[in-house]
Amino acid sequence: MKRHGGALLSSIRIDKSSDRRISVQLYMALRELLLSGGFKPGDRMPATRTLALEIGVSRTTVIDAIDRLVSEGLLKSRVGAGTYVSEALAAQIGLSDATQGSEGKIAKPRLSRTTERAASSFAPRSWLPHHSTPFITALPALDAFPMAQWARLSARHWRKERDHIGGYGEPFGYGRLRSAIAQQLNAARGIKCDPEQIFVVNGAQHAFSTIGLMLVNPGEAIWFENPGALGARNAFLACDARLVPVDIDAEGFCVEDALAKERDFRLAFVTPSHQQPLGSVMSLARRLALLQAAKDADAMIVEDDYDGEFYYGEQPPPTLKSIDTQDRVIYVGTFSKSLFPSLRLGYILSPKGLVESFERIFTTWQSGVPTFNQAIVADFMDEGFFATHVRTMRQIYKERYEALFDAADAIRDWVDIRPTESGFHTPGFLRGAVGEMEVVEGAAAAGLRTASLGRYAIAPFGKKGLVFGFGSTPPEDIRSGMETLGRVMRRLGGGR
Repeated sequence: MKRHGGALLSSIRIDKSSDRRISVQLYMALRELLLSGGFKPGDRMPATRTLALEIGVSRTTVIDAIDRLVSEGLLKSRVGAGTYVSEALAAQIGLSDATQGSEGKIAKPRLSRTTERAASSFAPRSWLPHHSTPFITALPALDAFPMAQWARLSARHWRKERDHIGGYGEPFGYGRLRSAIAQQLNAARGIKCDPEQIFVVNGAQHAFSTIGLMLVNPGEAIWFENPGALGARNAFLACDARLVPVDIDAEGFCVEDALAKERDFRLAFVTPSHQQPLGSVMSLARRLALLQAAKDADAMIVEDDYDGEFYYGEQPPPTLKSIDTQDRVIYVGTFSKSLFPSLRLGYILSPKGLVESFERIFTTWQSGVPTFNQAIVADFMDEGFFATHVRTMRQIYKERYEALFDAADAIRDWVDIRPTESGFHTPGFLRGAVGEMEVVEGAAAAGLRTASLGRYAIAPFGKKGLVFGFGSTPPEDIRSGMETLGRVMRRLGGGR
């Protein structure tokens, strides 16, 4: 009598229109059945000819999939007797069953304290934008980016020898880019520095995480703007730091409030050129007071100059780093705003006293940045495209800000839009009893993306409002967006 033909596997479905090879689809389907307990150890598999007929594929395809499973030890082939489910699979299936609860749910693994705290303390960043819509923040004018020049520079580097872009790259950053950044900081931001002080990173978030891990022990205090930048907040919380919320007023970071709350601080985080998100510029008196406080506490200061290139007023404010005589300021810059976010490129300007420590970090356990992107940006800067682009963007952002401010007449009964001379966002404070989230939800229903001031806060600060981004949106869309928001506000809060 002939042996039985093995288990019926006609439930397996093959999508012949898929880009994935048929043998791979079959292999993965069989593997899933094996690991999920669809077979018992010792079960006989159907003959390859039988399986091919049942599923409607070639026998060669079946043999290829079966051979892969045999090589993994999930199946065992017996000469003259067929192919059987490996006995070793019993341990794997038993382990899978043991990890399930009484109701068949997978057991929840233990998490670190940092990950558990993330749910309540970290600011969600899933809202980061991918395309323009009225009032979206953090997105530059991608429609005005000089893509033709960028494509030409990109092609140039693809044509070079493969070692140039295919290797691991320099741990501190591509040499020519470090030199270009140092030159740009000297010429445009008044900061005298050497290329050896520049460390190229995967965006500002990478910079903040590196600085926090290098300088702050768990539980130590960081003076932090309230409201303040979300990415930096999460980075320092992940280092298990204790964030001290510091008030922001018309002169920016309030050093007196910080000293009253915590004198023994390890680090201070500030955005002095264009406070995120309130937009104020830190006064010279406050800057000097902060530098003195850092000296007294033997602390360091992180200056986040995220959009300092885009000042379109009469005179740009000096950077904190440019007046730092004690070498206590760690300056962080990013190309996410000046070029585009998906580039994931930023840099740290280290005080000379920390250069050796940063070098140690970047030669031991920190990953470098792709050389290819760095090389394009270096050419973009060296050949003058960066300076030209920044000048163009200043004018574009000024025009879009003016369109926002003029169109804000549609919501002035409910929102006080604040003036700005820099960047591509500005706050608006709500009047009356309408709540922030009411407006955010109402705007979202009307197709608008607005951010509440409250989401930037780590402690109550006595104001309610919205952050209005205008950088990525053409003037005509800004005006129509304001009209739409006006209708939302009228429905929520009465008025005109």
